[in-house]
Amino acid sequence: MAENEVKKVSRLKKSGQGIVKLYREIKAELKKVIWPNRTQLINNTATVLIFCLIVGAIIWVADFGFTKLAEVVFTK
Repeated sequence: MAENEVKKVSRLKKSGQGIVKLYREIKAELKKVIWPNRTQLINNTATVLIFCLIVGAIIWVADFGFTKLAEVVFTK
């Protein structure tokens, strides 16, 4: 029984070391990230918003067209 208890403590200690290692690796990876500057962030945000508006307009036009088509087909 004493051997099992030692293994349990050893596993607990090993998992604690694994968590510490995980956070160290996360910190090291975040240091490698190239963060955008303010200008890049504004440009990228504007690009995404414009693209969303364009896709939204395309979907709106398609929905409007299909609605009118459905009205023509099903009202006759």
